[in-house]
Amino acid sequence: MSPPKRAGIIVLAGVEIVATSMALLDLAKRPRELVRGPKFAWALACAIQPVGPFTYLALGRRKVDPVSQLSGGVVDGNGLAVAE
Repeated sequence: MSPPKRAGIIVLAGVEIVATSMALLDLAKRPRELVRGPKFAWALACAIQPVGPFTYLALGRRKVDPVSQLSGGVVDGNGLAVAE
């Protein structure tokens, strides 16, 4: 394998490792109410490389409304309040 191809593979592997680590750490720390769907299913999805971790980071997390964060308010991806 040529050195440029080897370097590319090493860089992409590093990106996958970092993305998977970020997704799994976020999933472990994030409360169940702030995850779209079962946490176990997202953990399994993170094993599907390379799309699993990026899908979780983009679609699997609910955003916390900073205005109502003290009262536990949660908003969806469109910024609308989610009933608990």
